[in-house]
Amino acid sequence: MESLNKPKLISFELCPFVQRSVIVLKEKNVDFDLEYIDLFNKPQWFQKISPLGKAPVLLINGQAIFESAVIAELLDEVYLPKLHPVDPYLKAKNRAWIEFGSSAIITLFMACTANSKEGFDQMREKTLGMLATLDREVKGPYFNGEDFSLLDTAYAPFFMRISKLEEMYPLNLLNQFQCLQSWSKSLLARKSVISSEIPDYVEKFKTLLEKKGSYLMTISEK
Repeated sequence: MESLNKPKLISFELCPFVQRSVIVLKEKNVDFDLEYIDLFNKPQWFQKISPLGKAPVLLINGQAIFESAVIAELLDEVYLPKLHPVDPYLKAKNRAWIEFGSSAIITLFMACTANSKEGFDQMREKTLGMLATLDREVKGPYFNGEDFSLLDTAYAPFFMRISKLEEMYPLNLLNQFQCLQSWSKSLLARKSVISSEIPDYVEKFKTLLEKKGSYLMTISEK
């Protein structure tokens, strides 16, 4: 395989999708650069390398790769150890559940940024429904069982955000899901996940909620 240039990720600080890529790179002990841009004032050069205007983008070997799931798969193909399952059917199943995880992240974010109690309750119930579906699929201690996989890197940012929210507000999202509690604990204990968290995450997230006029800001913190 040809020598690869040092990869560079471009995103914004609170992006859960770039955190997926960071975790993958850390699991593989790959040195990389990470540049943050202003989500609300994206530079023109970023628009040129991200046709959909979305983050993250991976710059590697003169190529600009967008979409977090695609980035993760590329990183898994070019760097060892491999995290995706070898079995093609299990790999396909994992890809499908990674997409489910992307929807879950967005649904949780919509709950967090809802600016009314009605909107928050609606998105919280949708999140709980997705959690119930997911809970039935987890083998433990990781999604597929004993082996940590690329799918696990995709869900770690989701559970990290739930954990941070639960520290601040009495949302009780995982209380009824024992398998998810165990899976979350396994993921959040990994060195790659712990070190992928940005400094002062809670304070920066609260600032975002304030900008969005989030209903959560009216709830008393724990």
